Amino acid sequence: MSLVLGLLSHTLNRVLRYSGLRRGCHAPRHQAMEQDKALEVYDIIRTIRDPEKPNTLEELEVVTESCVEVHEIGEDEYLVIIRFTPTVPHCSLATLIGLCLRIKLQRCLPFRHKLEIYISEGTHSTEEDINKQINDKERVAAAMENPNLREIVEQCVAEPD
Repeated sequence: MSLVLGLLSHTLNRVLRYSGLRRGCHAPRHQAMEQDKALEVYDIIRTIRDPEKPNTLEELEVVTESCVEVHEIGEDEYLVIIRFTPTVPHCSLATLIGLCLRIKLQRCLPFRHKLEIYISEGTHSTEEDINKQINDKERVAAAMENPNLREIVEQCVAEPD
């Protein structure tokens, strides 16, 4: 009986490890890959320009390396989570910044992904409402149909010369 239980336990551990449900000996490789992807994401968003100022989001510390998380959710598919920090708690352009982050990443990420963008907790007076807006596909699509808004987003996400 103990031999059968031992074999079952060994088999179950291998199934869990290879399915990704248990991070055994493969964890360091997965973590390194996720960290590499996070740096790749950060490199894409750091050059986005602020809608009001001539600075980038990196220069204003709206985005930092630590605000990007990447988790593998399937074979060659990743969950990308961005938590950005507006410059002031009542920033009227926080939604626009979130839109710029989403558009640039949708265009530039070279791997399959699910994208979640949030305002860092406690850093904006209406963070909950803004989080809903920037993670709603229909609202994002409607915003990008507005020619004035689209032009501002294009200017913000354009690569520097």
